[in-house]
Amino acid sequence: MVTDPAPRGARGRHASGTAGPDDGTGPLVPPGDGAGRRAGAAHPSAPLPDLPPRPAGAWSRLPRRDGADEDATVAVPLPGGPGAPGGPPAGDDETAAIDPYPADPHGHEPHWDDDPEATGGLEVLGADAQDTDHRGRPPRGRGGAGRGGARRPLAIVLSLAVLVALVGGIVVGGRALIGLVNPAAEDYTGQGTGEVQVRVAVGDTLSDIGRSLVDAGVIASVSPFVAAAEANPAATGIQPGVYALREEMSGQAALDLLLDPSSRLFARVTVPEGFTVEQTLQRLAEATERPVEEFRAAAADPAALGVPEWAGGQLEGFLFPATYDFTPDDTPADMLRAMVSAFTDTAARIQLEERAAAAGRSPLEVVIVASMVQSETRLDEERPDVAQVIYNRLEQGIPLGIDAALAYGLGKNGNELTVTDLETDSPYNTRTRAGLPPTPISSPGEASLEAALAPSTGDLLYYVLESQDGNHFFTSSYEEFLAARQRCAEAGLGCGG
Repeated sequence: MVTDPAPRGARGRHASGTAGPDDGTGPLVPPGDGAGRRAGAAHPSAPLPDLPPRPAGAWSRLPRRDGADEDATVAVPLPGGPGAPGGPPAGDDETAAIDPYPADPHGHEPHWDDDPEATGGLEVLGADAQDTDHRGRPPRGRGGAGRGGARRPLAIVLSLAVLVALVGGIVVGGRALIGLVNPAAEDYTGQGTGEVQVRVAVGDTLSDIGRSLVDAGVIASVSPFVAAAEANPAATGIQPGVYALREEMSGQAALDLLLDPSSRLFARVTVPEGFTVEQTLQRLAEATERPVEEFRAAAADPAALGVPEWAGGQLEGFLFPATYDFTPDDTPADMLRAMVSAFTDTAARIQLEERAAAAGRSPLEVVIVASMVQSETRLDEERPDVAQVIYNRLEQGIPLGIDAALAYGLGKNGNELTVTDLETDSPYNTRTRAGLPPTPISSPGEASLEAALAPSTGDLLYYVLESQDGNHFFTSSYEEFLAARQRCAEAGLGCGG
């Protein structure tokens, strides 16, 4: 605790020993048929008289339904079997009692090709031939043709024609379906003409991108593009964004343009550390060629941009300094929201809220201190010492004397401050008031946030610029401070006041 009134007054007058802040803001922050024939009733052409007695267990040796020769396209019940409408009733006459080959227990009729000469299963509807079967009986109705069908070459021809038509339809339909699932490999040739914009969304697969290109008329079909992309490992590096492509390009040519950074439409904006909100809005307007008023209107509602609740409802200090790529579709609010999101992501990663609480400070106080640290030095290695000076002065009730805060409050550059300005009654005048200013005075980078969370330890109270490189002399001695300030003034480094 300093008790000498004169040194205390000198210390309070100017903490850094300079008339204005060091305006250097440091380097930019870069910011996955068939089975065998069925066992069934006796074929109608089988003679009865010469049949030998059936040995026990013969049924088990008859052809099984799940054998290797069944054709799934024809293995269906045919009309006219026993018990079927239009066919003979089961047990109709003596034939049912003496039939040496019992019907299939599943009720299926035998296939028409059980006998090379039988065609009963493929009769044309409406045929009324009354052929006699091989047992000497007339057929028992039209449905009985399944048992006693006569040879009908025309029926065979027509049936085969129907079968061919069905198979053809299946083939054509299958090809159409394949075309929907995996578009035909049609492809344009050449580099295309004109210009068309295509957006690649976050999370798009190669097929998603291909479909977007087809919809925009860039390529003829998805397959050639996907094939070209899968053959090029660089395709995994296609970035989300809006691209300027051409109509009717080959799949390979479209891929080449997507991999060409010059085809991506965006405004790359670098916001340096230490920029104020107003400086940031001006930079965004210039880079995107949009009116600055649009950005000011978006900045008027910090809550809608996602600033933390503890930010006090203001935006200053929360537009994180980095390099951003914005697309033509991004609105001013989108851009500011992205910058606030970058701040909150950084704050979460470095555990700003938790570490501030552990040090007995609020998160907003940490950001305010970080913003002043950002303004006072351009060298990252000096930031913890600057933070130490600030916290030591706060603890001892010594005014901070950081003119960058007053310049912010007056809307001026630090080098523009006058003697009259230094006497201004403002909550940002840290020469005349002890404590922190009410808000951050700029956007601090991560190094400044870290310094505000983890200052160096010691009893430092002063720092003075000592070289054009931005180096400062730090001391806890008032006499050493005065001598350093004299050297700074003699070197023309801007020390004074």
